[in-house]
Amino acid sequence: MSILLTARAAQFAQRTAIIAPEGIFSYQDLLEASERVASFLLRGAKDLNQRPVAFLAPPGWHYVALQWGIWRAGGIATPLSLFHPRPELEYVVDDTHPAVIVGHPDYIDPLRSIAEERNIRFGVTTEALDYPAGNLPVIDPERRAMILYTSGTTGKPKGVVTTHNNIAAQITSLVEAWDWTADDHILNILPLHHVHGIVNVIACALWVGAKCEISPKFDAGEVWNRISRGDLTLFMAVPTVYAKLIDSWEKASPKDRSRMSGGCHKMRLMVSGSAALPVSTLERWKEISGHVLLERYGMTEIGMAISNSLYGERFPGCVGAPLPGVEIALTDESGGLVERGAPGEIVVRGPNVFMDYWGKPEETKKTFRDGWFLTGDVAVEENGIYRILGRSSVDIIKTGGYKVSALEIEETLLTHPDIKEVAVVGIPDPMWGEKVCAAVVMRPGAALDADGLRTWGKERLATYKVPKDSIALEELPRNAMGKVSKPTLKKIIESKHG
Repeated sequence: MSILLTARAAQFAQRTAIIAPEGIFSYQDLLEASERVASFLLRGAKDLNQRPVAFLAPPGWHYVALQWGIWRAGGIATPLSLFHPRPELEYVVDDTHPAVIVGHPDYIDPLRSIAEERNIRFGVTTEALDYPAGNLPVIDPERRAMILYTSGTTGKPKGVVTTHNNIAAQITSLVEAWDWTADDHILNILPLHHVHGIVNVIACALWVGAKCEISPKFDAGEVWNRISRGDLTLFMAVPTVYAKLIDSWEKASPKDRSRMSGGCHKMRLMVSGSAALPVSTLERWKEISGHVLLERYGMTEIGMAISNSLYGERFPGCVGAPLPGVEIALTDESGGLVERGAPGEIVVRGPNVFMDYWGKPEETKKTFRDGWFLTGDVAVEENGIYRILGRSSVDIIKTGGYKVSALEIEETLLTHPDIKEVAVVGIPDPMWGEKVCAAVVMRPGAALDADGLRTWGKERLATYKVPKDSIALEELPRNAMGKVSKPTLKKIIESKHG
């Protein structure tokens, strides 16, 4: 991918590539900056030889130049999350053993101490961007390119490894399906440690020579101001963002509403993904913007796999048909194809599918059957259109566009001195898709302080993993085998909270 991206970038040399808080940068600027970054990482060596490079930078110019520089040096780009507290940063570093850790000046702490404690080389993005350019290796597109961490049913996140070819396949599939061109101009407000922002937005834009404008964080008012200028052609977000934009629009004056809606009318495509889109949100957004949001289905391991049509009818509550180059099937528990119209697990095959889980060969093996990747998601297909019914595991929660593991959250909450037992579930929520809720059994003499628990949790978990609601129970509901019954628990929480 780096070879293809850099070769393509040369075709668009003087065109604007990135608009970010740091300034406006051309494709030639990106090529030169990434060459300096790569030389900084190599520091005289010929090739990083597929060693991970962990990096932490806010969305913007530094992030993109770093990512490209890592690829051009022969390394594996491993973006860290701005939202992760120190223990979660340490987990990724300890799991990948990176050759270098690079941090933006605003995020040097705690990265420097993490690197020093492990005797790992540490660098600052400003140093890398100012480094003299040198000779770079030739990169085979079959090489590992990126590690993104995703939660799984085993608790701790797994590092999903994609090759340059995998990522190129994910990009070209979307470019074809959504008709990306060099005339496009997209605004990114998505986090850049997930495939949604990295591939669907930035990589697709840079593949075709388009403009990618990067906002450092999401602010509904700022996004509306930007949309209102009327020069954007695409926008992609998660359902929670659309819910917040709707709320902001409804609070605006009639004059501002007209300006905001007018900006939407000038776009050619607006996409929603990473979580189920409530039909009520889709319908209200259509009233406000004139757009029927295009829903699609994907995950870290496969990029995007299914999408509603760009030009044809879009079906509320459905994710559409397989994308170009992607094979989809629905299977039963034994791996056999289900009858037409019957629910089955989505399995995926194609060049878009990831290589492996970093350092976890057994975990990788479990998720494949006869060359098909097992998604764990259940769907039904009617007339070639797929509708997602849910997940085969109750321990994965999709909240605000993030996929989190209930087991990982439970493991952390159990380290609280006042908690004896805990179970975490996702409860349907119009704003978040699902909100993380915890049921706890307290130790004798202790009482649940929900606000205190959230404060404690934020020091140990990313904010979106911290339970939004907590209830205290005398005991957790269990089945005959002694396992917590999460369906029963969900009913208990829903009845208590309405």
